[in-house]
Amino acid sequence: MTTQVLICDDSSFARKQMARALPNKWDVELNYAANGAEALDLIRKGKGEILFLDLNMPVMDGYQTLQGILKEDLPTMTIVVSGDIQPEAMARVKKLGALAFIKKPVDGEQIVQILKDYGISIEQTTGSTQDLDANLEIDLDDSYKELANVAMGRAADLLARLLGAFVVMPIPNVKHIEINELEMAMQHIKSDDSISAVCQGFIGSGVAGEALLIFNDTSYEDIAELMKYDGEVNETAQLELLMDISSVLCNACLNGIADQLDVNFSVGHPMVIGQHIHFDDILKGSATQWKKLLTIEMGYKIENRNINCDLLLLVTEDSIDSLNDRVSYLLV
Repeated sequence: MTTQVLICDDSSFARKQMARALPNKWDVELNYAANGAEALDLIRKGKGEILFLDLNMPVMDGYQTLQGILKEDLPTMTIVVSGDIQPEAMARVKKLGALAFIKKPVDGEQIVQILKDYGISIEQTTGSTQDLDANLEIDLDDSYKELANVAMGRAADLLARLLGAFVVMPIPNVKHIEINELEMAMQHIKSDDSISAVCQGFIGSGVAGEALLIFNDTSYEDIAELMKYDGEVNETAQLELLMDISSVLCNACLNGIADQLDVNFSVGHPMVIGQHIHFDDILKGSATQWKKLLTIEMGYKIENRNINCDLLLLVTEDSIDSLNDRVSYLLV
């Protein structure tokens, strides 16, 4: 009997990866949703006996979707598939009724084992699961966003462990811009508070750029408290805290992207662009030699704390062809 399987993820790249990871020749009808609201509607129509659910989505995220399933007592078995691998994220989804948690990128063998553990029959058919995803169109910018989402999750996990707190992650933002448009593209980061910034260059396998961490200065006291810093939070201490956060986020994100693309980045020493500076001064020391950029923005916020920062990956225009080739290879 054909099983109704629903893959809910805002990324077409992730949906295709998920479809290809399902057991070969499993007798299923695949259905797709780009957010939790769409998923709930499909489950109500009988299109989601088994739900593979992302957490970080617009409109209705994975947590809200799980709450909706519980509230309506909808007939579905949910397996969360997410780049957010914080232990607290795993614990929260289990409390909301998820059967299991799979980290991205998806491991097909793990899916098979989970299905077997819960007595879900993997019946065979003459077709193949791979045939069912053939019509999914993939946008390359969407692929970059998904790669960033996975890398961002790894970095959030390390930051959460460092601070003993839960990290809230917005959806990554991808743009192709001229260098003179960069300030405008970053306007939503702008605040009345002073900020500090660190940049770190990277290069490898035909890809080069800078990682730029923008840190809100009002976060220092909370960071010091969470890190159990003993002493006055003076400028020297703030610099130390800034470099600690930068080391975790920049290196983890770059390593996460490199692992997915099977490349090796050579990463430069982090450089402080400035402490307690205004937003308008932040770009003077970074990336001004480039004309066009691919920007990938990742935001991090500590739950219930006044701690937030933005990590921007600024990738050079002549790196795009190499990136496109490697991303396309992941979907072959």
